[in-house]
Amino acid sequence: MEKDTRNTLQSATQRARTLLTQDIYDQLQGVYDVMPDGVIAPEPGIHLTERQRLLRPRIVAAIQHKQAGGMKPVDAVEDYVRDAAFTTFNRYAALKLLEARNLVLECVTRGDQSSGYLEFTGLLPGIRLLPDGEGYRLYLESVFDELSTEVKVLFDRRDPASALWPKRATFEALLDILNAPELASVWFEDETIGWVYQYFNSTDERRKMRDESQAPRNSRELAIRNQFFTPRYVVEFLVDNTLGRLWFNWTGGQTSLRIRCQYLLAKPDEKPEAAGSLRDPRTIKLLDPACGSMHFGLYAFDLFYEIYREAWAWEQSHGARSLDNETGSHVDLKPLTETYVDVDAFLRDVPRLIVENNIYGVDIDPRAAQIASLALWLRAQRAWHEGNVRAQDRPRILHGHVVAAVPPPAELDIRKSFMDGLDELDAKLFEKTLFLLKGLPELGVLLRVEQELPKLVRQIFKEHGELFAREDMSHWHQAEIRLREALAEFAKATRSTYQGRLFAEDAVQGLRIIDLSREVFDVVVMNPPFGALSAGSKEYLEKGYPKSKKDLLAIFIERGLDLMRRNGRLGAITSRTCFFLSSLKEWRQDIALGIGSPEVFADLGYGVMDDAAVEAAAYVFEKNR
Repeated sequence: MEKDTRNTLQSATQRARTLLTQDIYDQLQGVYDVMPDGVIAPEPGIHLTERQRLLRPRIVAAIQHKQAGGMKPVDAVEDYVRDAAFTTFNRYAALKLLEARNLVLECVTRGDQSSGYLEFTGLLPGIRLLPDGEGYRLYLESVFDELSTEVKVLFDRRDPASALWPKRATFEALLDILNAPELASVWFEDETIGWVYQYFNSTDERRKMRDESQAPRNSRELAIRNQFFTPRYVVEFLVDNTLGRLWFNWTGGQTSLRIRCQYLLAKPDEKPEAAGSLRDPRTIKLLDPACGSMHFGLYAFDLFYEIYREAWAWEQSHGARSLDNETGSHVDLKPLTETYVDVDAFLRDVPRLIVENNIYGVDIDPRAAQIASLALWLRAQRAWHEGNVRAQDRPRILHGHVVAAVPPPAELDIRKSFMDGLDELDAKLFEKTLFLLKGLPELGVLLRVEQELPKLVRQIFKEHGELFAREDMSHWHQAEIRLREALAEFAKATRSTYQGRLFAEDAVQGLRIIDLSREVFDVVVMNPPFGALSAGSKEYLEKGYPKSKKDLLAIFIERGLDLMRRNGRLGAITSRTCFFLSSLKEWRQDIALGIGSPEVFADLGYGVMDDAAVEAAAYVFEKNR
């Protein structure tokens, strides 16, 4: 995307943010009696309509949930407004992206004259007679409900962040911003949703944070201060020389990725010695531990698609049992050619396989996780569209692996209510696990759960007289399944108490972080945060990463190598200073040149990551041990 186009998108995003933020504050104060200073009227006013009376408890619960996590009342209201404005804008930006890909009928480009709404009213003529645009709202809500079956994170109308519908004047102004002719081309670009995420937080806001404090003061500042878009050529360079290089080696160089990956550093006559069998692509795992809007994952999707195609051809020529899945977590996988009736059925399922098996991401900003999940889902839809797969023949994507590192739920009364429904052992496991996750969100994937969890579980089982083999975590797996089921039931049982549902959702996110941290990855790629450690995580990080503690980027590199299997590849773009500062000498000796082995290094200089005032380097390590 050209710089002028990005500038236009940035201006549009900022105008939309200002518009929606003011609208939401006005509605909270003027309708729902929620004041900007955090004061909330104890009872709803008599002026509320029936619908507003139903919505108010959701809004209040969301704000109180933030307060329970430690936010001041005024900050909790501000954060709710930010969530609501961001979610509203993303919804309509997503609809523009879906329209451009012919994944939905035209629904917002011409407002209430859009062809999808006209078709809708053709079936229900009375809808157009509803006052104040209510018919168009009902239509859009039906679109949201349909999309939420797969993209729940953005289109679920039960989400408190989507409780408020913009006032009519605001809504029309928002559509004018999105439908501006100068933005027409951006809706065809996969990276647009990522730029929207970055531009929603202004450069001035980031600059102000840095001026006020050298180190991030909380998780939000840590996220916003490190929002630097990774240029496409850097993304390709790093993914080509990690995922692309692994597949190149495994195939003995006999792969189309030699041509497909323009930045793959391979000699023209290079023929690496191939393993006896090729890895089953369903077992290859790639992680971006600071995923933002998932730019690395979107390009990796393209390579994974080619890898799956070649794996099918490999089985056809070498036999159904020629793919190795022993290094993956699914050792009972049937061969691809025995799983699908033919190549067409296989290729129809590949986009789902990629999202559900291959690409993992973590971010400490829930809004980033929201965008990343949407971006991968859109990429899968485009793959089906390009393959001429009819909408009714596209497999549903049931789950992905993008996780928001949210703080564990803090409501003591709700926690007690939930634990009262568990047996004694599971209650203890749940309580101690929440305590283990207390460093979230600032630590994110840097929290070494996989090291601390077995010790915790052994201790609890020992206290209860249960046998627990030192290396066997099956007891935890069974307990985790029970906890997930109990949380789902608890959320349903407390659906009239919205804070109970929010409690359950945050607890499930904590369990997802635990699952992800215990995976072993083949590839880690990232544009990690850098600089000083945030106040809330400094003590843990200095103790846990003594050789890397002088810069957050060095800690991310060490952690990335932790999470990989031997001979895996790590690719990163960071400040280049970690390779010569004396304070990171031990990191270079014992981590970068000890655990890792540099394979590729590009000194990129200034001006690579937008307004980041750093000289950047992009590099790849192989894990030695």
